[in-house]
Amino acid sequence: MGTEARISGDAVAREKENGGAHVQSTAELDAGALFVLKSRGSWLHCGYHLTTSIVAPALLSLPFALSVLGWVGGIISLLACGFLTFYSYNLLSIVLEHHAMRGTRLLRFRDMATFILGPKWGTYFVGPIQFGVCYGAVVSGIVLGGQNLKYIYVVSNPEGTMKLYQFIIIFGALILLLAQVPSFHSLRHINLLSLVLSLAYSACVTAASLHLGYSKNTPARNYSLEGSEVSQLFNAFNGISIIATTYACGILPEIQATLAAPVKGKMFKGLCLCYTVIAVTFFSVAISGYWAFGNEAEGTILTNFMGHNLLHSWFLVMTNAFCLLQISAVTSVYLQPTNEAFEKKFADPTKSQFSIRNMAPRLISRSLSVIIATIFAAMLPFFGDLMALIGALGFVPLDFIMPMFFYNVTFKPSKGGYIFWINTLIVGVSSVLVVVGGVASIRQIVLDAQAYRLFANL
Repeated sequence: MGTEARISGDAVAREKENGGAHVQSTAELDAGALFVLKSRGSWLHCGYHLTTSIVAPALLSLPFALSVLGWVGGIISLLACGFLTFYSYNLLSIVLEHHAMRGTRLLRFRDMATFILGPKWGTYFVGPIQFGVCYGAVVSGIVLGGQNLKYIYVVSNPEGTMKLYQFIIIFGALILLLAQVPSFHSLRHINLLSLVLSLAYSACVTAASLHLGYSKNTPARNYSLEGSEVSQLFNAFNGISIIATTYACGILPEIQATLAAPVKGKMFKGLCLCYTVIAVTFFSVAISGYWAFGNEAEGTILTNFMGHNLLHSWFLVMTNAFCLLQISAVTSVYLQPTNEAFEKKFADPTKSQFSIRNMAPRLISRSLSVIIATIFAAMLPFFGDLMALIGALGFVPLDFIMPMFFYNVTFKPSKGGYIFWINTLIVGVSSVLVVVGGVASIRQIVLDAQAYRLFANL
């Protein structure tokens, strides 16, 4: 069975959420749940964590996604993925609250799969997929951080000779320090700053796009879809995969685990805060960037800003600095499932979290995790193409498919009702997206393979 956590909080919260059923005591929790997934947060803290996990510099690729989908397809995909993920995350939260009310608080995604669907689902499907996408997000975050750092360096010192892998190593050193933050809950203030930074660089990007779009020297914009019909079809699915991955979270149960009891209704408030930020950032960046550059929009809109004399160097440095700082918070968030797994394996829950017995393996395991991710990032700076594949095969099943299974199995909605068929339809469409998006991502990797080389200075 999955890990059943004691429901933290006072006697009233305990009574409301377990209804007299057995709830594990603190002593029965494993070290991962006890030390990393501390249940002390408010709905605001939950909103900060959610926003950091979703609203990341990956949103700067949305203008490119619109360039392969067009205005109509792009806007519809943005809206559809937004509504779908909000619905999906809310269903996931409702399932977690349902089990908490009955005395079993599930703290991890793999615990949900084990408890609801059976042990094999948690051990062989959800657990490995979540670990893969989260660790992949860490590697991608270190690559992006290194690229932001290099961009700041190039703007400040155009004749500089430092290579990308050197900046990746420098950024990796920052993540190495942040990896030692003891628990998910301890990141709440960092993630509040992350929320502010995401608003800041989105405002900068939107302002820059509008400024360039309205300038007298702006080149003619073309919004037509390029390539053959087959290429347009594959590009469209690739664009949808990019948008779906941008909305992805993959760690909602772990975020909800940080809430102090009673948990009922708190995640919904956190989701509302998160999606308010999403509405402001995603749509402003996507629409303004595509409007300014049309089908010339690059993989990240910041690349389009390079070489424009209309944008001051201090503005470009500031925008990249905001992205750099925020991606460090995002990377730290996606380290939490890895940290929790190491803590569960190597720490002793009967000892203090800050005892030498537990601090030594924590320092070693977390440091090795970040060092290995940094080595991969330095060797494979084109990891973004691989992450698109990981997103299609990982984030979509976790965020679009599994919540529907969990809800239908837990509540058993009538097959004559609309909820069952809506969930079933979402599973069917998402499964198609997994297959076609995966094929489109592999195709893009093959097309870009000629530029791949280890330690490339991209």
